[in-house]
Amino acid sequence: MKYLLLLMTISFSFQINAQTSLNMTLAYQWNDPTLAASIDHDNTYNEIWGYAKDGREYAIIGTTAGTHIFDITDINNVDTVYFIPGKAQGTQIVHRDYDTYRDYLYIVSDEGNSSLQIADLSMLPDSAPVVYDNNSLITTSHNIFIDTIQGNLYTCGGVTNLGPNYLSVYSLTADPTSPQFLLNCSNDVPFWNSTINYVHDIYVRNDTAYCNAGPNGIFVVDFSNMANVQGLGSITSYVQQGYNHSGWLHQSGNYYAFADETHGKDVKIVDVTNLSNITVIDTIGSNVNQNLSIAHNLIFNGDNLYVSYYFDGIYVFNTSDVNNISLAGFYETSTRINQLNVYQGNWGVYPFLPSGKILASDMQEGLFVFDVTFPVGISDNNVENELTFIVYPNPAKSSITVTTTLFENTVSYSIIDISGKIVKGGTLLKAQTTIVLDNISTGFYTFLITESNGNVVAKKFVKQ
Repeated sequence: MKYLLLLMTISFSFQINAQTSLNMTLAYQWNDPTLAASIDHDNTYNEIWGYAKDGREYAIIGTTAGTHIFDITDINNVDTVYFIPGKAQGTQIVHRDYDTYRDYLYIVSDEGNSSLQIADLSMLPDSAPVVYDNNSLITTSHNIFIDTIQGNLYTCGGVTNLGPNYLSVYSLTADPTSPQFLLNCSNDVPFWNSTINYVHDIYVRNDTAYCNAGPNGIFVVDFSNMANVQGLGSITSYVQQGYNHSGWLHQSGNYYAFADETHGKDVKIVDVTNLSNITVIDTIGSNVNQNLSIAHNLIFNGDNLYVSYYFDGIYVFNTSDVNNISLAGFYETSTRINQLNVYQGNWGVYPFLPSGKILASDMQEGLFVFDVTFPVGISDNNVENELTFIVYPNPAKSSITVTTTLFENTVSYSIIDISGKIVKGGTLLKAQTTIVLDNISTGFYTFLITESNGNVVAKKFVKQ
C-alpha cells in the first residue's frame, strides 16, 4: 500500500507543493512574540491538549513560560481565560506535557527545577486554580499518560522521588489531587532494565501498556497486578526502524500506530491482535521529503490517525480499511524547511473536541484551531467501556432521558445539529437525566458526552 500512496502523492506533487492544506481550514491562530524561545530547538511552544465541559471547549498549550488556556467555544471571539506559570520557566524549557483525569489537568516539564502541577478545570471559564504543585514525587517528566479506566498516572523519563526514571506509576483513584506512588519499574520489575529500559512515551488502556522504548522498539506490558508485572509481547525489529517515539491504540484494540522520531522514517501500523506475533501492516508518511521528513506525535480518534509531522505540519490518515489507508487531510503549520538533526514545526495535535474542531501546536508558530471537511470519526461506542449510555425515546418530542453507567462524577454533554452547531449543553447527573428539548427544531441530532479526560462517546437521535 505504501507504494500506492507514493504514486498517488507523486501524481499530485505539483498541486500539493502549491497548496498548504487539504480538507483543513484555519479557524484561529495564536502566538505571542514576547515569549522566549528555547535555546535547544528555538521553540516557544510545545504540547497541545483540549478540554470540554458544559457546552464549552478549551485549548491548552504549553510554552516556555507555562500553560495557556483558551476558550474557543466561539471561534470568532476567542478568550484567553487562564495562564498557569510553570514551576520552571525560560529558555531552558523545551517540553511540557499534559493529560486530564476527571476535571483535573496534570502538567509536567522535562527541564529545570520543575514539578507536577495539578489544575482544577471545573471552574472554567472563570479560573483554573492550581491545587497541587510539588516535586516530592515528580520533578521532571518527558511524557505522562493517565489510564482513566484504572485511574493510574504513568510518567516516562525525567526524575522522580527515586531519582532518574525509566517509567513509574502513581494512583489517582483515592484523591486526584494527591497522587500515591505505586511502582518504579527499574526497581520493582525484575525484567525491566535488561529488556525494556527507558520508556520515551506510553499508551495505556485498562492496565495494558504499550511502551515506546526508543531504539529498543515496542513492549506491551500488563500492569493489572503491580506486584507481578508481566510482559505480553514486543516488536524489537521492524522495517524502517528508528527511535520509537510515541504511539496510539486504535479504538478496536486490533492495531497500534507508532512514530519513529528519525528523519526519513515512516509511521508504522502494526497488528496487535496476537501480542506474541506483533506484525507491521503498513507504513505511511507525509512524503514531503523522503530523507528528512520526521513524525513526532500521533493520536487515533475513530478511524482517523492524526500525525504531527514537524516541518511538514499536521497529517490525517483514514484507516477505516487498514489495508488501504488514505490521506484525509493536511495543513502546513510551519514556514521552516526540513533540515537534518533539526526538530521544529508541528509538535502535537488534539482531535477529541465535541464540535469536531482540531487543535494543533507548532513549536514556532503557536496554537492552531482547524475546521475540517472530513468525518472526525467520533464513535457511537466507547470500546474502553469507561462510560456507556442510552438515549430514549428516539424519535423524541418534548424531552429525552439519558441513562448512564460506569462513571463516578458528573460529565458534560452537548447536543449538536447536522451543521455541527451546539444547540444545547449541560451536565449529566449519575444514573439518569431528563433533558427538555424546548426551542430545538425538528431534525437529526448527535448527543455527545465528554469525559474529563477528553474521551467522547456519542448517540444519534431524531427530534420530531
